[in-house]
Amino acid sequence: MQLPLAERLRPHSLEQYIGQQHLVGPEAIIRRMIESGNIASFILWGPPGVGKTTLARIVANTAGVPFYTLSAVHSGVKDVREVLDKCKHDACSMFSAGRPILFIDEIHRFNKSQQDSLLGAVENGTVTLIGATTENPSFEVIRPLLSRAQVYTLSPLGAEDLTVLLNRAVTEDPVLKEREIKIEETDALFRYSGGDARKLLNILDLLEQSTPENTPIIITDRIITERLQKNPAAYDKNGEMHYDIISAFIKSVRGSDPDAAVYWLARMIEGGEEPEFIARRLLILAAEDIGLANPNALLLANATFDAIHKIGWPEGRIPLAECTVYLATSPKSNTAYMAVNSALELVRATGNCPVPLHLRNAPTELMKKMNYGTDYKYAHDYPGHFVRQQFMPGELGHPTFWHPADNPAEQKAAQLQQQRWGTPSKD
Repeated sequence: MQLPLAERLRPHSLEQYIGQQHLVGPEAIIRRMIESGNIASFILWGPPGVGKTTLARIVANTAGVPFYTLSAVHSGVKDVREVLDKCKHDACSMFSAGRPILFIDEIHRFNKSQQDSLLGAVENGTVTLIGATTENPSFEVIRPLLSRAQVYTLSPLGAEDLTVLLNRAVTEDPVLKEREIKIEETDALFRYSGGDARKLLNILDLLEQSTPENTPIIITDRIITERLQKNPAAYDKNGEMHYDIISAFIKSVRGSDPDAAVYWLARMIEGGEEPEFIARRLLILAAEDIGLANPNALLLANATFDAIHKIGWPEGRIPLAECTVYLATSPKSNTAYMAVNSALELVRATGNCPVPLHLRNAPTELMKKMNYGTDYKYAHDYPGHFVRQQFMPGELGHPTFWHPADNPAEQKAAQLQQQRWGTPSKD
């Protein structure tokens, strides 16, 4: 049986690896790990088909250490313990070339007890953990494990990377290089691939298998579209849902179109999207795009996230729809989002400015003698529970990060700030 094209072309070295130059390029962190032979535990976070599993295998192969793999979909605590026992045996062996690597695919699917079972082995150096996840580790990986493993983000492949992959496939694959291939247009091929290398190679596989042997394989936008419409399962449908449709969903909510938002929600539900993923996007939307114009939006989005964990499918569609309509019809503001981004820019530009002495805590006599906390004014001792004083580092003055939007909630807050500080800049 012929292997799929994606397996036939799987890279075995960093020189063959395409994309993610911020991790594997010259002087990049994972390349430095490999070259030094000092492999630390890490988690690879990124969408499907961007090279997470491949990169883990390259790290293990280059390091020349025992390599074990588990799928979180099919493995339980017992499987984890059995593999850790093997790793411990390898680590103690006099013939061991180094600390074994345990690769866990879809680590976000491990529950708390399964993740807890990894902690000791990672902590004492029995094993180097490499995890792969398509979901935000901050939500899905327990904090003790996150503190022991650095998270590296992988991005969808761009057009340049996909072009390299396409050219490699048609010139190096033993099957395709025997066929006459005419590449006339790539827009549709790259669009349907969605930055997913596996998806692009699956589409090429489909074209090769559906084209008679003595007929040239022609790649045009029309041919790609026609073949994929006739063979909807030939490429990763969930991947298309995951990126194209979630983008349409987000933009429909942001654009205050509840009907379009519910339509895209239904597309995701019907396509098998995980409810937690949709709920997380609603949480982000509530904070980023509705924000201070309607702070209750964040409360409802958080309650929606809790609700789907309690009731699951199919009823979970109801709170998701309720939250979607509520956010789409809410007034919009991104001033909090813009404010923190502006503040981050200043922090990165100015470094660690010292905290003013009057704002510092003084739990010891030495700190009191050094004037920590001296001259601090306790706001509740003053009329209106407010008194003017300096809260920013002195050398920064009073930069303004928050600029209120033109909605009733923020205009009311802005008027109160005007009464307190006299001017929007607090000078």
